[in-house]
Amino acid sequence: MLQYLTDDQIKAKLRLGKSEEQWLGYVQEDDYIILKWLRIDREEDKSFSVVYFESFDEGNEDFMDIYAFSLVDPDKPFGVIHIFPGIVDALEFANFTYKASSHRYISAGMIQEEYRDYMER
Repeated sequence: MLQYLTDDQIKAKLRLGKSEEQWLGYVQEDDYIILKWLRIDREEDKSFSVVYFESFDEGNEDFMDIYAFSLVDPDKPFGVIHIFPGIVDALEFANFTYKASSHRYISAGMIQEEYRDYMER
Protein backbone atom coordinates (compact mmCIF):
# COMPACT_ATOMS: atom_id res chain seq x y z
CA MET A 1 0.00 0.00 0.00
CA LEU A 2 1.27 3.44 -0.92
CA GLN A 3 2.00 5.98 1.76
CA TYR A 4 1.14 9.52 0.73
CA LEU A 5 3.36 12.29 2.04
CA THR A 6 2.16 14.89 4.52
CA ASP A 7 2.58 18.60 3.74
CA ASP A 8 5.62 18.75 6.04
CA GLN A 9 7.17 15.68 4.44
CA ILE A 10 6.64 17.10 0.95
CA LYS A 11 8.42 20.34 1.80
CA ALA A 12 11.22 18.66 3.77
CA LYS A 13 11.97 16.10 1.08
CA LEU A 14 11.99 18.73 -1.66
CA ARG A 15 14.35 20.94 0.37
CA LEU A 16 16.66 17.91 0.65
CA GLY A 17 16.58 17.41 -3.13
CA LYS A 18 14.26 14.40 -3.10
CA SER A 19 11.81 14.28 -6.00
CA GLU A 20 8.13 13.60 -5.58
CA GLU A 21 5.48 12.40 -7.97
CA GLN A 22 1.74 12.24 -8.31
CA TRP A 23 -0.49 10.04 -10.45
CA LEU A 24 -3.04 12.23 -12.22
CA GLY A 25 -5.06 9.50 -13.90
CA TYR A 26 -5.70 8.57 -17.48
CA VAL A 27 -7.75 9.53 -20.51
CA GLN A 28 -9.45 6.88 -22.61
CA GLU A 29 -9.35 7.74 -26.31
CA ASP A 30 -10.97 5.69 -29.10
CA ASP A 31 -8.15 3.18 -29.49
CA TYR A 32 -5.56 4.06 -26.85
CA ILE A 33 -5.13 5.30 -23.28
CA ILE A 34 -3.07 8.28 -22.17
CA LEU A 35 -1.52 8.14 -18.68
CA LYS A 36 -0.87 11.39 -16.79
CA TRP A 37 1.43 12.13 -13.88
CA LEU A 38 3.79 14.81 -12.61
CA ARG A 39 7.06 15.13 -10.74
CA ILE A 40 8.43 17.96 -8.63
CA ASP A 41 12.20 18.33 -8.37
CA ARG A 42 14.64 20.66 -6.67
CA GLU A 43 17.01 22.00 -9.29
CA GLU A 44 20.73 22.67 -8.86
CA ASP A 45 20.10 26.42 -8.65
CA LYS A 46 17.68 25.73 -5.75
CA SER A 47 14.59 26.50 -7.84
CA PHE A 48 11.83 23.89 -8.14
CA SER A 49 10.46 22.31 -11.29
CA VAL A 50 7.05 20.85 -11.97
CA VAL A 51 7.31 18.31 -14.77
CA TYR A 52 4.11 17.05 -16.40
CA PHE A 53 4.04 13.79 -18.35
CA GLU A 54 1.56 12.18 -20.70
CA SER A 55 2.45 8.77 -22.08
CA PHE A 56 0.70 6.05 -24.01
CA ASP A 57 -0.35 3.08 -21.89
CA GLU A 58 1.93 0.40 -23.34
CA GLY A 59 1.87 -1.77 -20.25
CA ASN A 60 0.86 -5.37 -19.72
CA GLU A 61 1.35 -8.02 -17.03
CA ASP A 62 5.01 -8.42 -17.96
CA PHE A 63 5.86 -4.78 -18.67
CA MET A 64 4.77 -2.07 -16.24
CA ASP A 65 7.65 0.40 -16.48
CA ILE A 66 5.69 3.63 -16.91
CA TYR A 67 8.97 5.53 -17.25
CA ALA A 68 9.77 3.59 -20.44
CA PHE A 69 6.42 4.19 -22.17
CA SER A 70 6.31 6.44 -25.23
CA LEU A 71 5.45 10.04 -24.45
CA VAL A 72 2.50 11.57 -26.27
CA ASP A 73 4.64 14.54 -27.35
CA PRO A 74 7.98 13.22 -28.63
CA ASP A 75 9.22 16.82 -28.87
CA LYS A 76 9.10 16.96 -25.05
CA PRO A 77 11.29 13.95 -24.11
CA PHE A 78 11.66 15.23 -20.54
CA GLY A 79 8.02 16.24 -20.08
CA VAL A 80 6.57 19.74 -19.90
CA ILE A 81 8.76 21.64 -17.45
CA HIS A 82 7.87 24.73 -15.42
CA ILE A 83 10.37 26.36 -13.03
CA PHE A 84 9.52 28.19 -9.80
CA PRO A 85 11.59 30.04 -7.18
CA GLY A 86 9.96 28.30 -4.21
CA ILE A 87 8.27 25.10 -3.11
CA VAL A 88 4.93 26.76 -2.40
CA ASP A 89 4.85 28.30 -5.88
CA ALA A 90 5.55 24.91 -7.48
CA LEU A 91 2.89 23.12 -5.41
CA GLU A 92 0.27 25.79 -6.05
CA PHE A 93 0.98 25.66 -9.79
CA ALA A 94 0.63 21.85 -9.81
CA ASN A 95 -2.64 22.08 -7.90
CA PHE A 96 -4.11 24.83 -10.06
CA THR A 97 -2.83 23.79 -13.50
CA TYR A 98 -2.86 20.00 -13.28
CA LYS A 99 -5.44 19.52 -10.52
CA ALA A 100 -2.86 17.78 -8.35
CA SER A 101 -3.95 17.02 -4.80
CA SER A 102 -1.81 18.21 -1.93
CA HIS A 103 -2.62 14.90 -0.21
CA ARG A 104 -1.52 12.45 -2.93
CA TYR A 105 2.20 13.05 -3.42
CA ILE A 106 4.49 10.04 -3.20
CA SER A 107 8.25 9.60 -3.27
CA ALA A 108 9.82 9.47 -6.73
CA GLY A 109 9.92 5.97 -8.16
CA MET A 110 6.68 4.94 -6.48
CA ILE A 111 4.53 5.99 -9.44
CA GLN A 112 5.00 2.41 -10.62
CA GLU A 113 2.80 1.31 -7.70
CA GLU A 114 0.09 3.77 -8.71
CA TYR A 115 0.26 2.39 -12.25
CA ARG A 116 -0.03 -1.20 -10.94
CA ASP A 117 -3.12 -0.19 -8.95
CA TYR A 118 -4.60 1.34 -12.12
CA MET A 119 -3.83 -1.86 -14.09
CA GLU A 120 -5.59 -4.01 -11.48
CA ARG A 121 -8.86 -2.08 -11.81
